[in-house]
Amino acid sequence: MQIAIVSDIHGNLPAWEAILADIRSRNIGQVYCLGDLVDFAPWDREVIASVRKLGIPCILGNHDERVGRNLPVIPKTKHSAREQAAREDAINYTKNVLDEQEKAYLAELPFSLTLTYKFPTKTWRILLVHAHPNSNERYIFADEPLDNLREIFQEQACDVLCVGHTHYSYIRPVDGNWVINPGSVGRSKEYNRLASYAILDISETAIRSEIIQVPFDRQAVIHGIEQSPIPNFYAEFWKQ
Repeated sequence: MQIAIVSDIHGNLPAWEAILADIRSRNIGQVYCLGDLVDFAPWDREVIASVRKLGIPCILGNHDERVGRNLPVIPKTKHSAREQAAREDAINYTKNVLDEQEKAYLAELPFSLTLTYKFPTKTWRILLVHAHPNSNERYIFADEPLDNLREIFQEQACDVLCVGHTHYSYIRPVDGNWVINPGSVGRSKEYNRLASYAILDISETAIRSEIIQVPFDRQAVIHGIEQSPIPNFYAEFWKQ
């Protein structure tokens, strides 16, 4: 069987629709989302409505938590003063545009989800988290120290760990296990800025994975941001 793993849509409806079209073209019936449905593009409500209508299981991203639970925007040292101001304005826009039902949906998303696929001679466990099994504010990049990953697999007793949050896609083997980051649907930081997701092909003998990257209408995203109260800092991101 095949499943699709998506993450970090960030209110980018054109990118999300392009990913959905690609998934449908491959006849993949199971789709799971690693969170961060909202912020930085003006289609937060449409993205939430789409995920809910399609019945896609979704877990709690740090942006979903911040908006849904009305948490403060804490400055990050990695951001310039301009980016920090834009970030705060963009998140506050999302908080203002969503209704209470939409915020409650985000607030109640689970922190993690474990998928179990049982075959006659093999059972696979796939752990889905947004960022790290212990925190939504931690990152697991492709160069994470191997001992750290071994510790996670030992603690979590899973075969595959799916994480998002970094906005960079990768597939990394760890002693017969796998860490898979599908990249970002709606705000990729990779050189090509394409919408990204992962496919897992699950059989009794193996789990094989592939990163899929899909073009979308970037001009529509630029125009949508520029016509909204979201700071143009986030439109400039798509002009690079």
